Amino acid sequence: MVSAITASDLQANPFFQDLDLPDLETLLLRHSLAGLPSGQTLIMQDEWVETLIVLLEGIAKVRTFSADGDEVVIALLGAGDLLGEMPLIDGDRRSADVVTVTPVRVLKLQVRPFLTILQQRPALALKLAQLETGRLRDINRRFALQKSDATTRVLDAMAYLARKCSMTDDPLQPIPPLPQNEIAILAGLARETFSRTLSKLRQRGTVLEDGGSLRLASLKPLKQRGLVS
Repeated sequence: MVSAITASDLQANPFFQDLDLPDLETLLLRHSLAGLPSGQTLIMQDEWVETLIVLLEGIAKVRTFSADGDEVVIALLGAGDLLGEMPLIDGDRRSADVVTVTPVRVLKLQVRPFLTILQQRPALALKLAQLETGRLRDINRRFALQKSDATTRVLDAMAYLARKCSMTDDPLQPIPPLPQNEIAILAGLARETFSRTLSKLRQRGTVLEDGGSLRLASLKPLKQRGLVS
């Protein structure tokens, strides 16, 4: 595993691409890299911010729990995404857990240099606002699907996972082998309902499986249900 990351490496991330090399080198002061298996907590709800995390590889989920104790997935995060940036805006504690869905590799940056550069570089502040806006749109879209039928919710969950596995936001990207319960929670369905629905989609050829990885066969069912434009 690579033990360090360079300013050029960081600049390859779209979020940081407009910063000059001195700023990037400042951000990387006392940075660290870590690799974690699936099922590990990266961020705990209600903890204070100490580092800003950049997800370099893998998938993580932002999750909380309902009053009944059911897990609720708020969002998925993929390679290139920032983790734990909201408390940097409002100064509050972290509002949800972030847990790895697959093995991940992360970059941890010190908060103070990031905040200093954020105050000095309006373009970076705009990028942060755009990041939060995009995530809010995703949450609103998924919230609107809560009353949809099981097939729509399974298709949307699979497309969402695929996009987070892809560097090109491709909903047809194969998703890694995951416990069915993980995708069921993302879809907001009981595992039994998810399993029945997935079985039907396989029989129709809508969902394909190869070596444990699932993928959608085409965009047609997503377009028919208004899940992609």
